Amino acid sequence: MDYNVLVVDDEKEIRDAIEIYLKNEGITVIKAVDGLDALDKICENTIHLIILDVMMPRLDGMATTFKIREQKNIPIIILSAKSEGTDKVLGLQVGADDYITKPFNPLELIARVKSQLRRYVTLGTFEGENKVLNLNGLTLDCEAKQVQAHGEIVKLTPIEYKIVELLMINAGRVFSINDIYERVWKEPSYNAENTVAVHIRKIREKIEIDPKNPRYLKVVWGVGYKMEK
Repeated sequence: MDYNVLVVDDEKEIRDAIEIYLKNEGITVIKAVDGLDALDKICENTIHLIILDVMMPRLDGMATTFKIREQKNIPIIILSAKSEGTDKVLGLQVGADDYITKPFNPLELIARVKSQLRRYVTLGTFEGENKVLNLNGLTLDCEAKQVQAHGEIVKLTPIEYKIVELLMINAGRVFSINDIYERVWKEPSYNAENTVAVHIRKIREKIEIDPKNPRYLKVVWGVGYKMEK
């Protein structure tokens, strides 16, 4: 099995060094510069383990761990220059699985990464990070790239599927039109309102019993769209 490890650190040298160590073990590394960037990367990728620095701008490691734990059970190894016991305890209390202090021994880091991956994947706590999602009769199979509504397979275009996948994986979270466009089309948003609105209308026609009174795909006026939990 191929593993994806998210490395979150505001120091490029640390991110690059960890990437070299893990790539030598056949592990794919995804990098983020801070906690907010990490949350986006988790939404966009299947992540099997996170190595997370504590001291970062915008959203620090502790707050990021707390946010991740609200929805996901991905193993988290806290990486910090602080060696105080209270800091370690706080990290474990907010949901981290392990704690390593800088400067770290590369062999020790690799051993701990492999241990956490083995526990998460081999021992059964890994569920394919939500391979199949169900929202009150609307089902998304991430592996088959298939959506069912009311027991019937829905024929979606690739773009429509990506929009549904984004919103279902993040059910309850509101995405602006610009967010949806940039995440799905993978390019900067420019006058995207019409394009996104047309796709949303077509998706509703396919998944909703009454498209004009949608049960699943809701508009939040002045903000964007969300998939109702």
